[in-house]
Amino acid sequence: MTPFDLVLTPRGVRYQGRYYPCSIGKGGLRQDKREGDGATPRGIHHVVGMLYRADRIARPAPWAEPIGPNDLWSDACDDPAYNQKVRAPYGASHEQLRRADPLYDVVWITDWNYPQATPGRGSAIFLHQWRRPHYPTEGCIAFRRDHLLQLSRRILPGTRLIVPQR
Repeated sequence: MTPFDLVLTPRGVRYQGRYYPCSIGKGGLRQDKREGDGATPRGIHHVVGMLYRADRIARPAPWAEPIGPNDLWSDACDDPAYNQKVRAPYGASHEQLRRADPLYDVVWITDWNYPQATPGRGSAIFLHQWRRPHYPTEGCIAFRRDHLLQLSRRILPGTRLIVPQR
């Protein structure tokens, strides 16, 4: 591990010697992640993208891309675009990236089952804002808004997210 890794611990995510409280999936931590289980997958993942709401916040990092009004994320296991960013109109099951609430004002995309997705293995493990302290996610890792914004200015593409095996 390096000081530039994001490491999930019982105290939160550790980054450069500091701990950031976070929420994880309602299904806990799992080695055998499946679509819909609500679990956060164990392993070493990489941050491969960052999206943000340009109508709500300034660009958090030079490499962040704005979320458009028609941007969606496919979670349809039987669709060729499974676990990919897609655009409306889109008939298969999906998640809105441009939400009414602030949860996705900044979203980091990880390489969990992405970009080459295995159907049913789980989609969209993002890092994003939490609803409230320790309120579980659908498998993502979520932070307090100010912490997420602070980290967004510091991380780089390829930053490792380590979710320990035990």
